[in-house]
Amino acid sequence: MRIGELSERTGTPRRLLRYYEEQALITPTRCANGYRDYDERFVDRVVQIRGLLDAGLPTRIIRQILPCLDKPHVIHFPDATPEMLATLEGELDRMNHRIACLTRNRDAIEDYLEVVRQAKAPA
Repeated sequence: MRIGELSERTGTPRRLLRYYEEQALITPTRCANGYRDYDERFVDRVVQIRGLLDAGLPTRIIRQILPCLDKPHVIHFPDATPEMLATLEGELDRMNHRIACLTRNRDAIEDYLEVVRQAKAPA
């Protein structure tokens, strides 16, 4: 698929997709005319990259953990530094706290909706 289709399917601006390519997060093939050609798997990859960026991970760390996102998982870190591991542990803790907060908020909204629906239900 061309960059425009990948952009539409992932909600990611073309400029950002080119940046991901510069950062070696995605690597499209090139057609004879020089156009980028993205494999179907890049749809999920871009969504995963955006989620990791939203979670606060820098692109240099994302580039290192990308093999873990593929199936089958390939985990090989010849250059895993103590700094990188500490960063990942910190991000994992932060994500777990965020998940817990989101879960509490989701449960509160579900409870609220249940009470409101019961109050509006005809007796």
